[in-house]
Amino acid sequence: MTADDRGVTTSPTFRSLANPNYRRYAAGGVVSNTGTWMQRVAQDWLVLELAAGSGATALGITTGLQFLPFLLLTPVAGLVADRVPKQRLLQLTNLGMALPALVLGVLAVTGTAEVWHVYVLALLLGAASAFDAPARQSFVSEIVDPGDLTNAVGLNSASFNAARLVGPGLAGLLIAALGGGAVATGWVILLNAVSYAAPIWSLRHLDVSRIDAAAPADRGPGAIREGVAYVRARPDLLLVLSLVFFAGTFGLNFQITSALMATEVFGKGPEEFGLLGSFLAIGSLAGSLLAARRPEVRQRLVVGAAIAFGISVMLAGLMPSYLTFALLAPVTGLTALTFITSANTYMQLHTDAGVRGRVMALYLMIFMGGTPVGAPIIGWIGHEYGARWTLLGGGLMTILGVVLSAMMYLRLERARNGRVAAQPDTVRDEVADDVRTAPAAF
Repeated sequence: MTADDRGVTTSPTFRSLANPNYRRYAAGGVVSNTGTWMQRVAQDWLVLELAAGSGATALGITTGLQFLPFLLLTPVAGLVADRVPKQRLLQLTNLGMALPALVLGVLAVTGTAEVWHVYVLALLLGAASAFDAPARQSFVSEIVDPGDLTNAVGLNSASFNAARLVGPGLAGLLIAALGGGAVATGWVILLNAVSYAAPIWSLRHLDVSRIDAAAPADRGPGAIREGVAYVRARPDLLLVLSLVFFAGTFGLNFQITSALMATEVFGKGPEEFGLLGSFLAIGSLAGSLLAARRPEVRQRLVVGAAIAFGISVMLAGLMPSYLTFALLAPVTGLTALTFITSANTYMQLHTDAGVRGRVMALYLMIFMGGTPVGAPIIGWIGHEYGARWTLLGGGLMTILGVVLSAMMYLRLERARNGRVAAQPDTVRDEVADDVRTAPAAF
């Protein structure tokens, strides 16, 4: 048990909450995350309402546009996160995410929203999110002790998925209660716009004296290349990034696959669609809490979780009814979050503080930036071959990605060992020392 500043004890699962700054930061995140998940359901339902007859394609385009900035802007965003105080930067990015939500909500409520409005505002929201994500990911290491970082990352995921547990179901109920049309989705989106006030307030009220801010990165040229070179020299990080690419691009498309399965395969409405997100979140929350208790993360966990996730996605595509699909959703959520959390934690724990913003930006660019590639493909597959194949194909590609990534890793390790063997004895001894102190892969 851990005692906080007030003498209150906390369990090992929640030990980071003994830190007042992290406690305040996490509270703001719960409110904002709930609003985010409500908007995801409302935005998807709005697209289905506005794009009758081509909903699958429109959903794929919307999702792709929202994540496209992660592919284009995240390297710059990571450098900004390493150069600008993250506490100030995160306040600006939260404001930047609130404004597109506010505009889209007003358009929907006034009955003037069109599909192209959703496309443009999803792109703008994604741009703000691209600058928010690397700063948010790396800021956690500045407000908790290094020994609590694994726990804090797990609790962040737990917070995100607790919100995911409540948000989709609440959004579905509100949309249904307000009439089920485009106007109803607008009110839910407006609630999300208001929710961004919570993290802005919490960030403004952190105790600055207890923030261990990293030294700003140099402002000379080549800073982004430096981050890329750092990762290229690390086969263990490259393995994790490769796994993240395949799972993020082809497997983690639940907002498309769940919508298509709910509407086209099972013939359900907004309440049942929203509940699927909550069922997923039950497993995701369990996976996050298990991650918070885990003392360390090794690559074998990341690889095993990726395989388990791919299998569960394929099984979801074979479910014969809405009930069996919903009952499997917690398993899918558990495997997904075990993979995501272990990959995220591994990248943070095994990266130097001075380049952590750029490394996490690269991680997020690959993880979320793959969605603009995968989402339209998944949407097209759903349109041409049916919703079930969006899951069967996504799970298969994830498993195939594990095999290819492992082969790449082993090849890089053999090449690195060969280079070490060819060095003079003194250099070889220095490299051997580095290898002994590096994290074990398997």
